[in-house]
Amino acid sequence: MHWRARVLTSTQSLGFVAALAYSGAVAATVPFAGYEWQVRDGTGGPGPNTFSAQNVSVDESGYLHLRIVKRQGQWTCAEVFLTERFGFGRYEFRLIGRPDQFDDNVVLGLFNYTVPEVGPDGTNEIDIEFATWGGAQPEHGNYTVWPSIAGPGPVTHSYDAALAGDESLHRFDWASGSVAFESYGGFDADEGARIQQWAYAPLSPLPVIPQQPIPVHMNFWLFQGNAPTDGQDAEIVVVDFRYVEAPLFDDGFE
Repeated sequence: MHWRARVLTSTQSLGFVAALAYSGAVAATVPFAGYEWQVRDGTGGPGPNTFSAQNVSVDESGYLHLRIVKRQGQWTCAEVFLTERFGFGRYEFRLIGRPDQFDDNVVLGLFNYTVPEVGPDGTNEIDIEFATWGGAQPEHGNYTVWPSIAGPGPVTHSYDAALAGDESLHRFDWASGSVAFESYGGFDADEGARIQQWAYAPLSPLPVIPQQPIPVHMNFWLFQGNAPTDGQDAEIVVVDFRYVEAPLFDDGFE
Protein backbone atom coordinates (compact mmCIF):
# COMPACT_ATOMS: atom_id res chain seq x y z
CA MET A 1 0.00 0.00 0.00
CA HIS A 2 1.23 3.50 -0.80
CA TRP A 3 0.99 6.00 1.95
CA ARG A 4 -1.41 7.17 -0.50
CA ALA A 5 -3.42 31.47 12.72
CA ARG A 6 -3.46 33.92 10.81
CA VAL A 7 -5.13 35.32 7.70
CA LEU A 8 -2.67 35.96 4.88
CA THR A 9 -1.46 39.51 4.46
CA SER A 10 -1.77 41.05 1.02
CA THR A 11 1.90 40.29 0.32
CA GLN A 12 1.75 36.71 1.52
CA SER A 13 -1.48 36.07 -0.34
CA LEU A 14 0.51 36.25 -3.56
CA GLY A 15 1.66 32.77 -2.64
CA PHE A 16 -1.69 31.41 -3.72
CA VAL A 17 -0.70 31.91 -7.36
CA ALA A 18 1.13 28.62 -6.92
CA ALA A 19 -2.22 27.14 -7.79
CA LEU A 20 -3.40 29.51 -10.52
CA ALA A 21 -3.40 29.54 -14.30
CA TYR A 22 -2.23 26.05 -15.18
CA SER A 23 -1.74 26.86 -18.84
CA GLY A 24 0.54 24.96 -21.16
CA ALA A 25 0.63 21.39 -22.34
CA VAL A 26 1.40 18.24 -20.45
CA ALA A 27 4.60 17.21 -22.19
CA ALA A 28 5.24 13.84 -20.63
CA THR A 29 4.78 11.70 -17.57
CA VAL A 30 7.29 10.38 -15.06
CA PRO A 31 6.92 7.42 -12.69
CA PHE A 32 7.57 8.37 -9.09
CA ALA A 33 6.58 6.85 -5.73
CA GLY A 34 4.25 4.35 -7.37
CA TYR A 35 2.28 6.92 -9.37
CA GLU A 36 2.47 8.31 -12.90
CA TRP A 37 2.94 12.09 -12.66
CA GLN A 38 2.00 14.53 -15.40
CA VAL A 39 4.83 16.92 -16.31
CA ARG A 40 3.93 20.48 -17.13
CA ASP A 41 5.43 22.24 -20.16
CA GLY A 42 4.38 25.78 -21.04
CA THR A 43 4.02 29.33 -19.79
CA GLY A 44 1.62 30.69 -17.20
CA GLY A 45 1.00 31.08 -13.50
CA PRO A 46 2.28 30.95 -10.89
CA GLY A 47 4.65 33.76 -11.61
CA PRO A 48 4.04 33.89 -14.53
CA ASN A 49 6.81 31.45 -15.35
CA THR A 50 7.90 29.13 -18.11
CA PHE A 51 7.66 25.49 -17.04
CA SER A 52 9.91 23.04 -18.86
CA ALA A 53 9.72 19.26 -18.97
CA GLN A 54 13.53 19.32 -19.17
CA ASN A 55 13.55 20.44 -15.53
CA VAL A 56 11.92 17.23 -14.27
CA SER A 57 13.66 13.85 -14.01
CA VAL A 58 13.72 10.66 -11.98
CA ASP A 59 17.13 9.21 -11.16
CA GLU A 60 18.30 5.59 -10.77
CA SER A 61 17.25 5.59 -7.12
CA GLY A 62 13.72 6.58 -8.09
CA TYR A 63 14.09 10.11 -6.69
CA LEU A 64 12.28 13.00 -8.35
CA HIS A 65 14.41 16.03 -9.29
CA LEU A 66 12.77 19.43 -9.80
CA ARG A 67 14.96 22.25 -11.13
CA ILE A 68 14.94 25.95 -11.85
CA VAL A 69 17.33 26.51 -14.76
CA LYS A 70 18.31 29.42 -17.00
CA ARG A 71 18.37 28.38 -20.66
CA GLN A 72 19.14 30.70 -23.57
CA GLY A 73 18.64 33.72 -21.35
CA GLN A 74 15.28 32.58 -19.93
CA TRP A 75 14.55 31.17 -16.48
CA THR A 76 12.51 27.94 -16.51
CA CYS A 77 10.71 26.12 -13.69
CA ALA A 78 9.26 22.68 -12.93
CA GLU A 79 5.90 21.17 -12.00
CA VAL A 80 4.35 17.71 -11.76
CA PHE A 81 0.84 16.69 -10.76
CA LEU A 82 -1.50 13.73 -10.55
CA THR A 83 -4.81 13.39 -12.33
CA GLU A 84 -5.96 10.98 -9.62
CA ARG A 85 -7.79 12.71 -6.76
CA PHE A 86 -7.19 11.95 -3.10
CA GLY A 87 -9.41 12.83 -0.15
CA PHE A 88 -9.05 12.79 3.61
CA GLY A 89 -5.84 11.18 4.80
CA ARG A 90 -2.15 11.75 5.37
CA TYR A 91 0.02 13.40 2.70
CA GLU A 92 3.75 13.06 3.23
CA PHE A 93 6.74 14.39 1.28
CA ARG A 94 10.40 13.53 1.91
CA LEU A 95 13.02 15.92 0.59
CA ILE A 96 16.75 16.11 0.02
CA GLY A 97 17.92 19.70 -0.15
CA ARG A 98 17.79 22.87 1.90
CA PRO A 99 14.41 24.55 1.43
CA ASP A 100 15.26 26.65 4.48
CA GLN A 101 18.02 28.29 2.44
CA PHE A 102 16.21 29.00 -0.82
CA ASP A 103 16.85 32.27 -2.60
CA ASP A 104 14.20 34.89 -1.81
CA ASN A 105 12.55 34.40 -5.22
CA VAL A 106 12.54 30.57 -5.19
CA VAL A 107 9.32 28.78 -4.16
CA LEU A 108 8.65 25.07 -3.54
CA GLY A 109 5.01 24.00 -3.35
CA LEU A 110 3.82 20.61 -2.05
CA PHE A 111 0.05 20.72 -2.14
CA ASN A 112 -3.31 19.50 -3.30
CA TYR A 113 -5.41 21.81 -5.41
CA THR A 114 -8.89 22.30 -6.76
CA VAL A 115 -10.33 21.30 -10.14
CA PRO A 116 -13.14 23.29 -11.80
CA GLU A 117 -15.93 20.93 -10.81
CA VAL A 118 -14.89 21.15 -7.13
CA GLY A 119 -14.36 24.91 -6.88
CA PRO A 120 -12.67 27.98 -8.39
CA ASP A 121 -9.15 29.26 -7.87
CA GLY A 122 -8.70 30.46 -4.31
CA THR A 123 -10.60 27.51 -2.85
CA ASN A 124 -9.97 23.83 -2.02
CA GLU A 125 -6.21 23.86 -1.54
CA ILE A 126 -3.87 22.72 1.24
CA ASP A 127 -0.26 23.90 0.97
CA ILE A 128 3.15 23.15 2.33
CA GLU A 129 5.33 25.86 0.79
CA PHE A 130 8.88 27.08 1.23
CA ALA A 131 9.27 30.73 0.26
CA THR A 132 9.92 34.17 1.65
CA TRP A 133 7.81 35.72 -1.16
CA GLY A 134 10.58 37.90 -2.50
CA GLY A 135 11.99 38.54 0.95
CA ALA A 136 8.73 39.87 2.39
CA GLN A 137 8.95 37.56 5.42
CA PRO A 138 11.92 36.15 7.35
CA GLU A 139 10.55 32.59 7.61
CA HIS A 140 10.84 30.08 4.77
CA GLY A 141 8.18 27.63 6.00
CA ASN A 142 4.48 28.13 5.23
CA TYR A 143 1.40 25.99 5.96
CA THR A 144 -1.84 27.24 4.37
CA VAL A 145 -5.47 26.05 4.19
CA TRP A 146 -7.81 27.51 1.59
CA PRO A 147 -11.59 27.37 2.10
CA SER A 148 -14.00 24.95 0.44
CA ILE A 149 -16.13 27.80 -0.94
CA ALA A 150 -15.43 31.24 -2.38
CA GLY A 151 -15.61 34.05 0.13
CA PRO A 152 -13.71 33.10 3.28
CA GLY A 153 -10.03 33.93 3.21
CA PRO A 154 -7.18 31.44 3.57
CA VAL A 155 -5.41 30.88 6.86
CA THR A 156 -1.64 30.42 7.03
CA HIS A 157 1.07 29.68 9.55
CA SER A 158 4.64 30.75 8.76
CA TYR A 159 7.61 29.37 10.66
CA ASP A 160 11.38 29.18 10.82
CA ALA A 161 12.21 26.05 8.80
CA ALA A 162 15.85 25.86 9.93
CA LEU A 163 17.27 22.40 9.24
CA ALA A 164 20.40 20.71 10.55
CA GLY A 165 20.97 18.64 7.39
CA ASP A 166 19.80 17.90 3.87
CA GLU A 167 16.99 15.44 4.71
CA SER A 168 13.54 16.50 5.84
CA LEU A 169 9.98 15.18 6.06
CA HIS A 170 6.85 17.30 5.72
CA ARG A 171 3.25 16.16 5.95
CA PHE A 172 -0.34 17.09 6.67
CA ASP A 173 -3.27 15.09 8.01
CA TRP A 174 -6.48 16.23 6.33
CA ALA A 175 -9.84 15.47 7.93
CA SER A 176 -13.29 17.01 7.55
CA GLY A 177 -12.85 19.12 10.65
CA SER A 178 -9.12 19.84 10.75
CA VAL A 179 -5.80 19.96 8.95
CA ALA A 180 -2.70 19.14 11.03
CA PHE A 181 0.78 19.88 9.68
CA GLU A 182 4.21 18.64 10.78
CA SER A 183 7.80 19.05 9.62
CA TYR A 184 10.85 17.05 10.72
CA GLY A 185 14.57 17.16 10.25
CA GLY A 186 15.48 13.78 8.77
CA PHE A 187 13.14 11.08 7.48
CA ASP A 188 12.02 9.71 10.86
CA ALA A 189 8.94 11.29 12.37
CA ASP A 190 10.38 11.29 15.89
CA GLU A 191 9.23 13.94 18.31
CA GLY A 192 12.80 14.99 18.96
CA ALA A 193 13.33 15.71 15.25
CA ARG A 194 10.17 17.78 14.83
CA ILE A 195 10.91 21.33 13.76
CA GLN A 196 7.32 22.55 13.50
CA GLN A 197 3.69 21.54 13.92
CA TRP A 198 0.45 23.42 13.46
CA ALA A 199 -3.19 22.33 13.57
CA TYR A 200 -6.06 24.24 12.02
CA ALA A 201 -9.35 23.14 13.60
CA PRO A 202 -12.00 25.87 13.24
CA LEU A 203 -15.32 25.70 15.12
CA SER A 204 -17.27 25.65 11.82
CA PRO A 205 -14.99 23.73 9.45
CA LEU A 206 -17.19 22.89 6.46
CA PRO A 207 -16.92 26.27 4.68
CA VAL A 208 -13.22 26.79 5.44
CA ILE A 209 -11.65 23.33 5.05
CA PRO A 210 -11.72 21.48 1.69
CA GLN A 211 -14.18 18.58 1.74
CA GLN A 212 -13.80 16.87 -1.66
CA PRO A 213 -10.99 14.80 -3.22
CA ILE A 214 -8.49 16.86 -5.25
CA PRO A 215 -5.21 16.14 -7.09
CA VAL A 216 -1.69 16.49 -5.68
CA HIS A 217 0.84 18.91 -7.18
CA MET A 218 4.53 19.67 -6.65
CA ASN A 219 6.03 22.76 -8.21
CA PHE A 220 9.32 24.65 -8.08
CA TRP A 221 9.03 28.19 -9.37
CA LEU A 222 10.02 31.86 -9.19
CA PHE A 223 8.03 34.40 -7.23
CA GLN A 224 6.34 36.84 -9.64
CA GLY A 225 8.56 35.31 -12.35
CA ASN A 226 11.60 37.16 -10.97
CA ALA A 227 15.08 35.69 -11.45
CA PRO A 228 16.85 34.31 -8.36
CA THR A 229 18.60 37.19 -6.62
CA ASP A 230 21.81 35.13 -6.54
CA GLY A 231 21.58 34.35 -10.27
CA GLN A 232 22.02 30.62 -9.61
CA ASP A 233 20.12 27.56 -10.82
CA ALA A 234 18.26 25.67 -8.07
CA GLU A 235 17.24 22.07 -7.43
CA ILE A 236 15.21 20.11 -4.91
CA VAL A 237 15.01 16.31 -4.72
CA VAL A 238 11.79 14.63 -3.63
CA VAL A 239 12.73 11.22 -2.27
CA ASP A 240 9.19 9.99 -1.70
CA PHE A 241 5.51 10.90 -1.70
CA ARG A 242 3.13 8.87 0.43
CA TYR A 243 -0.61 8.96 0.91
CA VAL A 244 -2.58 7.06 3.54
CA GLU A 245 -6.31 7.17 3.18
CA ALA A 246 -8.38 8.01 6.27
CA PRO A 247 -9.40 6.38 8.56
CA LEU A 248 -6.24 4.24 8.46
CA PHE A 249 -4.64 6.70 10.84
CA ASP A 250 -5.97 8.65 13.79
CA ASP A 251 -6.89 12.28 13.15
CA GLY A 252 -4.12 14.64 14.19
CA PHE A 253 -0.55 13.84 15.09
CA GLU A 254 0.81 10.46 16.00
